[in-house]
Amino acid sequence: MKADELRDLSEGELREHLVTARRELFGLRFQHATGELDNTAGLKHAKKEIARTLTVAHERGFDV
Repeated sequence: MKADELRDLSEGELREHLVTARRELFGLRFQHATGELDNTAGLKHAKKEIARTLTVAHERGFDV
């Protein structure tokens, strides 16, 4: 999701998106550790998604 799309979300939706992104990263890390992950580019994408979401949250002035 792009930053401008994240800015259109409400605070609750933004928090939910962050929880989902963190869950996805956890799953990818687990798959990577067990050797099941074929495409490791998903790890980078998930990290960027979390960083983008946190940036928008901090711009608004609330902690997540």
